[in-house]
Amino acid sequence: MSAGDTSRLKDIPRSVWALGLVSMFMDISSEMIHALLPLYLVTVLGASMTAVGLIEGIAEATAMIVKIFSGALSDWLGKRKLLAAIGYGLAAFIKPVFPLATSLGWIVTARFVDRIGKGIRGAPRDALIADLTPPAVRGGAFGLRQSLDTVGAFLGPLAAIGLMALTLNNFTLVFWIAVIPAFISFALIVFAVPERESPRTDGERPRLRFSDVWRFRLAFWLVVAIAAVLTLARFSEAFLVLRAQNLGMPIALVPIVLVVMNIVYAFSAYPAGAASDRFGRGRVLAVGIAALIVADILLAFGGHIAVMLLGIAFWGLHMGLTQGLLATLVADTAPADLRGTAFGIFNLASGIALLVASVAAGSLWDAFGPAATFLAGAGISAAALVGLLAVSKRLAKQAD
Repeated sequence: MSAGDTSRLKDIPRSVWALGLVSMFMDISSEMIHALLPLYLVTVLGASMTAVGLIEGIAEATAMIVKIFSGALSDWLGKRKLLAAIGYGLAAFIKPVFPLATSLGWIVTARFVDRIGKGIRGAPRDALIADLTPPAVRGGAFGLRQSLDTVGAFLGPLAAIGLMALTLNNFTLVFWIAVIPAFISFALIVFAVPERESPRTDGERPRLRFSDVWRFRLAFWLVVAIAAVLTLARFSEAFLVLRAQNLGMPIALVPIVLVVMNIVYAFSAYPAGAASDRFGRGRVLAVGIAALIVADILLAFGGHIAVMLLGIAFWGLHMGLTQGLLATLVADTAPADLRGTAFGIFNLASGIALLVASVAAGSLWDAFGPAATFLAGAGISAAALVGLLAVSKRLAKQAD
């Protein structure tokens, strides 16, 4: 990290750092469960690959779809933190259902409610970051939040690996321990993050009107379209875990897949955001999509665990180069007083795409094997890259 990057880190508000820690602890909790849940569903509860894809697709799509309502509500209320805290609280209080569950129905319900919590908090939190951060360091701020979030995402699977080894693969006990960091996260957002009134253009509380969608410029809709196509290629990470098992990795070590992915993700997210502040969003985003294509090809044809892990690393690099950057582009191209709604629309489109992608990935896997799933992802990623290159100049001009 350069001296300039260090200076930019100091310019990022403390409240953004606090929100990053909130995300980190919740991700430790969620990823401890998520790293083991696909294996638990398949090996303990006997679920099929298609069922895993459907469960994961519905869960993640629910989170993204709920964001459109919470985002618009945060614009209307002007209370970003309140809605974010409700979302983190719901996710924390539903976590004990995972160790208590005795059937597939309970797991599906807990996953569903957990993702509703994610949906409630996501758009208000991202809008709050945009409200709090100067435009000159906005890419870095979103990258920092994403990096801290992803630190939790690799600490969670690491904890799952160690606890599974210590408890002789006791899923239930590991799920109970995962409850603790969720409540730490909830406490942090309640006590360490200040409320911030959302921006107003006229000093009055805005009305929730469908006609507001006409206030979004073409650049915003281009960002939404590119993100939706890219999400079609980036199905649930449950399939990365199942690919590792498919290649013979022991169950206790399978969470290493998410550790590798999230280490690369965590260490690339902030530099990617800072680079986009200096060199432009489109160039960094194009490199990120190319990384996903490489990841899919390695995961499709790699018959050895080492090759698979290299593919996982490229998948993590793709996440670091794209996820925070797409959020930054939404903030760049949306009206300040409609940022919550903008993040909601963005996540609605991505949520629908993720549901389709995860169900299709599971069906392809059951019908043709894992290679077909990842090759389909590579093809869609290539289409997203072509689309980005075609509109990148227009996007950069309108974002400016």
